[in-house]
Amino acid sequence: MSSALPILLLVLAGVLVGGVWSLYRQGAPKGALLLTALLAVLATVGGVLWLLPGEGQ
Repeated sequence: MSSALPILLLVLAGVLVGGVWSLYRQGAPKGALLLTALLAVLATVGGVLWLLPGEGQ
């Protein structure tokens, strides 16, 4: 499961980026755009950091 988690986080980030684009095109409030974009960035950073080699490996 631990090897699938970063992939799932990056997939989630992609879905969220698509959501940001969709919200933007629909004229959603800036708060919704910023929250969704922030979640996309966090999912991307989490997925990338999980893939980096660390001390425990």
